[in-house]
Amino acid sequence: MIAPASPSAVADVAAVQRRTLRVLLASQVLAGAGLAAGVTVGALLAQEMLRSTSLSGLPAGLMTLGSAAAAMGVGRLSQRSGRRPGLAVGYLVGAVGGAGVVVAAMLDSVPLLLVSLLLYGSGTATNLQARYAGADLAAPARRGRAVSTVLVATTVGAVAGPNLVEPMGSLARALGIPALAGPFLLATVAYALGAVVVGIRLRPDPLLTARAIAEEADQAAAADRPAPAAETNTVLLRLGATAMIVTQLVMVAIMAMTPVEMSEHGHGLGAAGLVISLHIAAMYLPSPLTGALVDRLGGRPLIAAAGVTLLAAGLLAATAPPDSVALLAIALILLGLGWNLGLVAGTALLTDAVPVQRRARTAGTVDLGVSLAGATGGIGSGLIVAASSFAALGLADGLIALALVPSLLLGRPRTPAAAPASAAAPASAAAPASAGEAA
Repeated sequence: MIAPASPSAVADVAAVQRRTLRVLLASQVLAGAGLAAGVTVGALLAQEMLRSTSLSGLPAGLMTLGSAAAAMGVGRLSQRSGRRPGLAVGYLVGAVGGAGVVVAAMLDSVPLLLVSLLLYGSGTATNLQARYAGADLAAPARRGRAVSTVLVATTVGAVAGPNLVEPMGSLARALGIPALAGPFLLATVAYALGAVVVGIRLRPDPLLTARAIAEEADQAAAADRPAPAAETNTVLLRLGATAMIVTQLVMVAIMAMTPVEMSEHGHGLGAAGLVISLHIAAMYLPSPLTGALVDRLGGRPLIAAAGVTLLAAGLLAATAPPDSVALLAIALILLGLGWNLGLVAGTALLTDAVPVQRRARTAGTVDLGVSLAGATGGIGSGLIVAASSFAALGLADGLIALALVPSLLLGRPRTPAAAPASAAAPASAAAPASAGEAA
């Protein structure tokens, strides 16, 4: 057994964790503004430059593909060199993409626009990868809250970004740049500042620190008797990955088609914007409560709650009268809440399941699946609505989400699960695992 850490070592790790979370909070606020500002007008800019309404959804597809590629890249770089260079490079690539979109708009260059949107998607992937950095040094009993702290910071930027679209458009016109490229100016600056904050302030690196602590603990244990190498808990890993992938697919599918459904039934952009804003708030604002519940109850009950909540969202979206903005808003709020439950619980399970030595690369691979699930949901939702109806989409996605519940039964371990990642921080050496995973 690994001996409990000394009080001074625990205090040192706790101090590093507090500093890590402060830095991540700052970078997430900036990155959230960059993401939301650009996404808000991406479709309109593409429609204007491509001179085609049918291709206006191309930016979302390209950004999702870019996000998928970046998830792998950021994960691999973090695995090799630490969270600080991984996140900094990811944000920097997003900034380059934002600047490229601005130049493409000025030159009316469609090829440059397409390439730049791919690079711009790196910011989205990096934004999500940052949640793992918040969990690297967290004690097992506090990992859910650490993840939620990082996620909720994104809300500030995500809410501020769309509200700055009009001022940034005015600034762009004053600089001789097309107005729709203005928000990408904001995105460029926001992502660049996020890279600077992480690159300068994320010291010591949380992932490298966690690895060093784990290695010291292994050496101390080996002094008494050789200890087996930490192994991945594949049961928890599969369950966490499944939760994140399914919730992303369902969330993106319904969210993407809601503004289209509202527009076809006479609702204006203001109403659609309000519904989507409430949805985004529900995606991130409940994070502190979700994190506390994950730490207290474990990931499994929260994943079950995610499946039931997403089912309710799908059924309400399917049955709500098209003229009822209130019911559609409630459906989208439930959709955001279900996504939040699945993502926070899934992230905590993955962190518990994978030894710190392999965690970054595994997280990048899982986030690749999450990004591809989002792309599948976005593309597939349009096909389903075109072939049938928005109601059919809501019903189908609700049933897909409900599949999370039986997956919990299939993922039950035959023997008590080890917690290989619990040695990642001395602060967690004497802490029990989350209640839901202890059994």
